[in-house]
Amino acid sequence: MESNNLERCDAGVFEAIARERARQEEHIELIASENFVSKAVLEAVGSVLTNKYAEGYPWKRYYGGCENVDTVEQLAIDRAKQLFGAEHVNVQPHSGSQANFAVYACALNPGDKILTLSLQNGGHLTHGHPKNISGMLYGVSHYDIHAKTGRIDYDQMALIAKAERPKLVTIGASAYPRAIDFKLVAEIAHTNGALVLADIAHIAGLIATGLHQSPVPHCEFVTTTTHKTLRGPRGGMIMCKKEYARAIDSAIFPGTQGGPLMHAIAGKAVCFSEALKPEFVEYQRRVVANASALAGQMAANGYHVVSGGTDNHLMLIDLRTVRGNMSGNDAQVLLERANITVNKNTVPNETRPPFQASGLRLGTPAVTTRGMGVEEMLQIADLITAVLKSAGDEGVIAAARHRAVEICHKFPLHY
Repeated sequence: MESNNLERCDAGVFEAIARERARQEEHIELIASENFVSKAVLEAVGSVLTNKYAEGYPWKRYYGGCENVDTVEQLAIDRAKQLFGAEHVNVQPHSGSQANFAVYACALNPGDKILTLSLQNGGHLTHGHPKNISGMLYGVSHYDIHAKTGRIDYDQMALIAKAERPKLVTIGASAYPRAIDFKLVAEIAHTNGALVLADIAHIAGLIATGLHQSPVPHCEFVTTTTHKTLRGPRGGMIMCKKEYARAIDSAIFPGTQGGPLMHAIAGKAVCFSEALKPEFVEYQRRVVANASALAGQMAANGYHVVSGGTDNHLMLIDLRTVRGNMSGNDAQVLLERANITVNKNTVPNETRPPFQASGLRLGTPAVTTRGMGVEEMLQIADLITAVLKSAGDEGVIAAARHRAVEICHKFPLHY
């Protein structure tokens, strides 16, 4: 009935949504930061809670009529605390970027120094990129990835921290395929008088299920999105030590946001509940196993996998060793024609601008949600290889597209 209402009210939006649903159903989704939510999360996000303005926090709002949304937000907070073992949780950030900025607002003054991983080496825009507010307001130094190993250079991090004496060390990445030693980072930071922000947006699901070391016991601040490996709605979250609770809450409201998106917070509460179930642990194990299989087959097919593999849900493929020195953008466009969705990505020692890039980032959360396994990962790696080696041959691309659709139909989305 809701779809009929939308179709009648706004045919343009209705048709665009219908086309997007068809695209999701018939494309192999390998973007590491995307996933498919459950029906329950969709229902929560599409609920009447979108109508409620609720400035403030549970049981302390600026508007009346908030008793039900107070219950929803408190459920989200309590479940997140249980899931991650956090002392304090704020579920109101609209995104991971806003979560990170709230931490900066809480912990830093303009001009303070931060030490981060650069975007080019796998970090995130909000970790001090010069075009982002984080790079505009703060003095930024970067630690690097080992050119040969593709892994974080913790020794260099320690040397820079000692020399620069940053007020905050940021650890986390948007394109880093290996496990992160949060305890070691915290030791380096604290030895040099710095606080730590761990941005776990990509690996939150692995951390929640014990498949990756948790930063929560070691770092003052932990931020995440809820829509990647956590398999929830688009949004952000902050966890922190209790001594920073009031400052973090003030940095979100009234510091950087107004009324929270209560329908999104309801979706977060649902996804945290789902993540507390035993089957979510098995799901995360399959995500990791699928990533390992996909990376292994890509390597077997002659591609350079940065760092030699993956410990988590994603991998980086450096295309510069491929005949013709194909750019990441060209590869992304070719694969899209074959119903395989990926994103171009910079790689260590990048030689191209970001919108061209020299690599691809591949991830397995979304395909794992659909039920695909190791066998499908091997097939997908071979499809990618065929397309990228086709030199644009439409016959090869059409055959790969046909096979991609067959795989997708075998593992339908359950909406």
